[in-house]
Amino acid sequence: MELRTGLRRIGNEIVAAYLLLDDRGITVVDAGLPGHYADLLAELEAAGRSVDDIRAVILTHGDSDHLGFAERLRREHGVPVHVHEADAARARGGDKPATSFGRGIRPWPIVRFFAYALVKGGAKTEYLVEVRTVRDGDRLDLPGSPVIIGMPGHSPGSIAVHSPDLDAVFVGDALTTRHVLTGRRGPQPAPFTDEPEAALDSLDALAATDATWVLPGHGTPWNGGAAEAVRLVREAAAASAR
Repeated sequence: MELRTGLRRIGNEIVAAYLLLDDRGITVVDAGLPGHYADLLAELEAAGRSVDDIRAVILTHGDSDHLGFAERLRREHGVPVHVHEADAARARGGDKPATSFGRGIRPWPIVRFFAYALVKGGAKTEYLVEVRTVRDGDRLDLPGSPVIIGMPGHSPGSIAVHSPDLDAVFVGDALTTRHVLTGRRGPQPAPFTDEPEAALDSLDALAATDATWVLPGHGTPWNGGAAEAVRLVREAAAASAR
């Protein structure tokens, strides 16, 4: 799905990944689930591009529903995979994420999430063998001119990827616009977060980007601005704490 010139999404509101395209090639942000590889190929074809145009994958964190086809691209096509140094072990299958479901869960959204994950090969996670590590503040010489923003909380090495060229910031699970366990829509804290308070604190860096597009790993794209998304996440967090 083309969101704007140079910006495309694969997957859907349950699990999504993104493509940043320019005349240098393509940067992939997150890699969804293994079965999204076919979606990647279809999106590349729709854009008039091929796998050979992919210059790198950047992972917003090391959870399995973001690793997807990353190792396949690395192994079969030599595409480097970047992840924050604090999540490198998780991306290799070491450190494990939080598993608390939290409050307010509803059966149907949970069933839909796990059923979709199974259909897309989520039970067969392929962890990374090799990664290139990044840090907060890194500016990568890649399509979309991505800037790394440290967003610890969801995981120790969670990041956002800011592309000023595209007026977009890719947030992984720093927030969600559709909660996979409750079905609630709109900007809000993501589930399965290691340190919820730290994740909320990290949102200041997201608001500071002033990006129009906020693109989560789960939920619909948000084009109402980063500052407004952050305000709504904090509002939702406060409401759930009452």
